[in-house]
Amino acid sequence: MGVSTAGTAAGRASVLAVDAGNSKTDVAVIGADGSVLGTARGGGFQPPVVGIEAAIDSLALAVAEAVSAAGLPERDFADHVSACLANADLPVEERELAEAVQARGWGRTTEVRNDTFAVLRAGLPSGAEPRGVAVVCGAGINCVGMLPDGRTARFPAIGRISGDWGGGSGLAEESLWFAARAEDGRGEPTELVRTLPGHFGLASMYELIEALHLGHIPFLRRHELTPVLFATSAAGDAVAGSLVDRLAEEVVALATVALGKLDLLDEEAPVLLGGSVLAARHPRLDDRIGELLAARAPKAVARVVTAPPVLGAALLGLDRVRASAEAHARLGASYA
Repeated sequence: MGVSTAGTAAGRASVLAVDAGNSKTDVAVIGADGSVLGTARGGGFQPPVVGIEAAIDSLALAVAEAVSAAGLPERDFADHVSACLANADLPVEERELAEAVQARGWGRTTEVRNDTFAVLRAGLPSGAEPRGVAVVCGAGINCVGMLPDGRTARFPAIGRISGDWGGGSGLAEESLWFAARAEDGRGEPTELVRTLPGHFGLASMYELIEALHLGHIPFLRRHELTPVLFATSAAGDAVAGSLVDRLAEEVVALATVALGKLDLLDEEAPVLLGGSVLAARHPRLDDRIGELLAARAPKAVARVVTAPPVLGAALLGLDRVRASAEAHARLGASYA
């Protein structure tokens, strides 16, 4: 994306927008008129692994690059910082991260939200009121909802201890479980015993289990098995298909509960689907989500979000500073 010098006022930006996921960070500096003044991309954001300050340090590198591109000073250059961050799963974590970001002196005010809110806002028309529900299924799974009056619906989304199932990592783990039991005779037959090890050039599940256990295949490469699961399902495997159907059930359960918490079940409301697993548009998953949602929330309007989440963070920032409808529209057009 190009860099504009329009929209600055006395050397200031209106919004510093940050969308930081587990694998990458996107930053955008936004002018008062909604123009994009500078952008940058950085690495992943993982405070549970490296600590809050080290994680913010990684954000700072991308922020510095975007601010330099915008031709602004390194500190106090924005009216508001709108940061949508992975691993900000609980309100207390959002507050802790907001304090850490504010201490960097990038803007006069700071708001930190879970990164699922960025997907929700990015999926709504740029001038629309923030109203609806978003379900994100990438490495993990999460759901949030919001209303124009500020009310939200959300889940802890920190794994099995908070009742979560699904996401790319979870699907890979479940696939391995079924395939291991199929090979040793404890479970029902499935083609996953062939397709999962075959992805790594191995001949059996025993070889794959050994390679994963001994670290010959790095832990992070397990996520590569999620597309294998979907391909095996598409080829007609019953076990793989049952996992895809279970994910559809989980997505719709999250969405309908969030809609109910916001009293949106009986009126037309968007259900926005994001994250790498849902954005891949697997036909069986798409069809099953559509069927279940039509039965449980018939007025909901589901669609996949293709806009980058950093747009959502930026729009939330413009919402906060009460920017004009024209500014919202200009920003949306920049990412169209």
